[in-house]
Amino acid sequence: MAFSDLIPRSWSRNRTLARRDANDNPMVSLQRDLNRVFEDFWTRFDDPFGSLAAGGPRTDISETNEAMLVSVDLPGLDEKDIEVNVTDDMLTIRGEREEKTDKDGFTSQSRRSFHRMIPIPPGVDPEKAEAEFKRGVLTVTLPKTAEAKAKVKRIAVKSG
Repeated sequence: MAFSDLIPRSWSRNRTLARRDANDNPMVSLQRDLNRVFEDFWTRFDDPFGSLAAGGPRTDISETNEAMLVSVDLPGLDEKDIEVNVTDDMLTIRGEREEKTDKDGFTSQSRRSFHRMIPIPPGVDPEKAEAEFKRGVLTVTLPKTAEAKAKVKRIAVKSG
């Protein structure tokens, strides 16, 4: 089988050659590189607070016998910048940081925000939820109901 057999019949030989010539053209290559630079620039703003994880600040979710714990890294924020809401089945955490920079008589202002929704499993009591913000880390504690605690059954692990 020849490579030309892999090209769809709807493509003409001229179109294939034109694409190859465009890839070799330095102006087309420059345009593609500039487009990539601008696309990479804007992705920094899609990743709030400079975190490496896509979709927002780093979030750790864990569970103990007593509660569900949610920890969110929010460096540079204050308590007043954070909003935490809980319903029967969803924990919502929002934050916004406004940055102002004065340099040589010019003022630069930008806003960065995030919005994170975390589903709450059955057996968690949203009425007793608590949130604590300490040293840039928000910790939300969602205690389990008495029924959920009673349903936990420990299974012994045996060696094979």
